[in-house]
Amino acid sequence: MVKLFDGGVYLVNGTELVPEAEVQKAGGLNGKKCSPEEGRKGTIAYGIMASHNQSGDMEHLKLKFDAMTSHDITYVGVIQTARASGMEKFPLPYVLTCCHNSLCAVGGTINDDDHMFGLTAAKKYGGIYVPPHIAVIHQFMREMYAGCGKMIIGSDSHTRYGALGTMAVGEGGGELVKQLLEDTYDIAYPGVVAIYLDGKPAPFVGPQDVALAIIRAVFKCGYVKNKVMEFVGPGVSSMTTDYRNGIDVMTTETTCLSSIWRTDSDTKAFLEKHNRGEDFAELNPADVAYYDGCVYVDLSSVKPMIALPFHPSNAFEISELYENLEDILRETEIAAEKVARGRAPYTLCDKITEDGKLRVQQGIIAGCAGGNYTNVVEASHMLKGRSCGDGEFSLAVYPSSQPVFLDLDRKGILADLMDAGAIIRTAFCGPCFGAGDTPANNALSVRHTTRNFPNREGSKPGQGQMSAVALMDARSIAATAANGGILTSAEEFDVWGDVPEYSFDDKAYRARVYNGFGKAEPESELKFGPNIKDWPVMEELGEHVLLKVVSKILDDVTTTDELIPSGETSSFRSNPLGLAEFTLSRRDPEYVGRAKEVDKAERSRAAGKNPEDMNPELKDVLAAIRTKGGLEDVTWDQIELGSTIYATKPGDGSAREQAASCQRVLGALANITKEYATKRYRSNCINWGMLPFHLKGEPTMFEVGDYIFVPGIRTALKGDLSSLPAYVVRNGRTEEIELFIQELTQEEREIIRRGSLINYNRSKKS
Repeated sequence: MVKLFDGGVYLVNGTELVPEAEVQKAGGLNGKKCSPEEGRKGTIAYGIMASHNQSGDMEHLKLKFDAMTSHDITYVGVIQTARASGMEKFPLPYVLTCCHNSLCAVGGTINDDDHMFGLTAAKKYGGIYVPPHIAVIHQFMREMYAGCGKMIIGSDSHTRYGALGTMAVGEGGGELVKQLLEDTYDIAYPGVVAIYLDGKPAPFVGPQDVALAIIRAVFKCGYVKNKVMEFVGPGVSSMTTDYRNGIDVMTTETTCLSSIWRTDSDTKAFLEKHNRGEDFAELNPADVAYYDGCVYVDLSSVKPMIALPFHPSNAFEISELYENLEDILRETEIAAEKVARGRAPYTLCDKITEDGKLRVQQGIIAGCAGGNYTNVVEASHMLKGRSCGDGEFSLAVYPSSQPVFLDLDRKGILADLMDAGAIIRTAFCGPCFGAGDTPANNALSVRHTTRNFPNREGSKPGQGQMSAVALMDARSIAATAANGGILTSAEEFDVWGDVPEYSFDDKAYRARVYNGFGKAEPESELKFGPNIKDWPVMEELGEHVLLKVVSKILDDVTTTDELIPSGETSSFRSNPLGLAEFTLSRRDPEYVGRAKEVDKAERSRAAGKNPEDMNPELKDVLAAIRTKGGLEDVTWDQIELGSTIYATKPGDGSAREQAASCQRVLGALANITKEYATKRYRSNCINWGMLPFHLKGEPTMFEVGDYIFVPGIRTALKGDLSSLPAYVVRNGRTEEIELFIQELTQEEREIIRRGSLINYNRSKKS
């Protein structure tokens, strides 16, 4: 059972939940007056944020982190931006892992050029470099850096180390750049929601099952959006820390800001095992703590789960799925039609067997969620002495780090898996984002990974090829493998729970990881491959902006994978203009061409030429603008041209800043939305100098090809942004609409005015 409380909740002595409404009615708690303001100070999250806050004002936080981390899809961009902004060395431990672009395969040396850049940057600026196949980003941070009371920021959305007492935040690269420049992470104090765990999971229930049950309950209603999830209650200690890590990393899929767990003797044992006993501290809420909400989870009631395509929240108990199999699969097929938009058929009902079971074609256990030691051990228990079969079903297992791999190997666990027909691979995040084990056309893959967004497994509907992913726990995936690919719940077997103690050995890290923090070598040279390019110059914001609508997406949610695809684009992550060619390629293939046409006219205008010569329709647009009061004499010298997209709710998923920067380098000046899916995507837009507009009213007032004129926006950024008049210009006529921008810090306002974070940082240096 997962229950959401209405309103705030007090937690008393770590075990008793008292709704705020009851406290108000009684005039206090246990005869004593109490207030939410005081109670908030009793949360674990409050104490950690207070100790990292530089502002002296807990309502407006300015946070400095203890460490940072990036992988090889993001670290080149972060370092290039910081270099352009005047960085001379890494002022805090910065871990650069090579776990996304690890496959330096056919097609040139592009990926390993990025790795060479990362190694030389670690030497020049004093960083920590983890070579390919050594560890996935989050497992390395768990093993080597996360500790109680710390804060870590990473340029990957799954930066979550709450089960080790660390508040970790996944953000776009711009926020990491600020830390490298010794600036702060500025945010209003977030709400904190208690995740009260009670009971104990059944032996056949794994961390992914618990995570999916929570995600199903909270995602669609936005219960924890941009809040901190604080895991409390007696159920925490019913699970090992390795198990908790598997739940914790999935909190990203709720759209929360961060997570934190109470710590105990098992947390201490985990850190001691990893030679970091000094990083342990007991973290518990105060005797009275106030939370802005509460998710009550009875762990004993959680059943094996499956999240069908195309989101982790599309979750069902496996038994529930089988009770309504055909109806649920037909609903998923309808969703697939929306994803494919006629470009590729995808079917599921034809995978139902004669006896009413579901046949799947692939299983994957991998990454920061699935590749943990305990998950792989449990999978081996299921498959020891059994076979995956010689049919279409295949199973691949990716241990999350070399130390995990080594211990599994030394215990014979990998041999048991291989004897059953599983393929063992090195530490790699590829299956999470479409760069490894891409399934066959029309196949269904069951994965213990983090996401099952559309096309994230690597298929390309635009080329007539489509497959999909369902998320499951390693235990049920192994049960499915033992059943030859017939979807099977782990509950059907009694092989779980006998997990031998893990032995951590860091020899592989000592042999291969470059540890350069505090040992910068400024005279050493960076090595640039031919695909590593500098960021193009960004203009400062004009007094007025004229935005051409070049894409309009009315889906309930638009993921970052749709804004800039993962997988096949990975090799271009260090080349801003090359990568930009893929912007919205899966969702709106005409976007790039439309955006470039607008950008050509703006470049002509910026060069002092008449943009009407480049685009004759602008003559009528300007004439229409001049009919409005106070704008009769406006000229192109005062108007910056740019493109914009409208999306109902953009930015769910990855923290990759390229989802915004790719639009910007193509000339985008704004996004217009009903709601931003995540704080991190909105921050990415701001750091790349794009106006984060919201629309009052419905988007029926404009279409692709229309212009939106926003007068006086540069001046407006100095004042109230709650109501911004704008005009839709179409066929020589104007129609007024109303935009607004939610709260911005003074720094964010200036970043947008300057045209980008790079420009802003350069202006501070001059």
